[in-house]
Amino acid sequence: MGYFQEQGLEVFLDKMKAQGWFKLFTNTQLRCCQPDVAEFYANVSVSEGVLTSTVNRVLIEVDVRTLRVILGIPATGFDLYVREDKSLLGKARLLKLAQRLSQQLGLKNP
Repeated sequence: MGYFQEQGLEVFLDKMKAQGWFKLFTNTQLRCCQPDVAEFYANVSVSEGVLTSTVNRVLIEVDVRTLRVILGIPATGFDLYVREDKSLLGKARLLKLAQRLSQQLGLKNP
């Protein structure tokens, strides 16, 4: 959480709280492999309520309602987080956010 505040992303934290996702991102008891999570999100798409991604060449398909149960978070609005069209942010802003969140300042593409 401190990282997001240091990066000036308090609005992001506020939105996570309002949408019920805050505990997911602040629960330090959850274990995950950071490169696998990055690969998951790099490959994710949502179409007609089904989330599809690949990690280590393994296809993952799950509907958003099931994902909500697995993660213990609300499903409403999930498709907005992972939608393909991110033009609303603008390419420069999206790149800056991707650099901050990934901690890779040399990143060239969001």
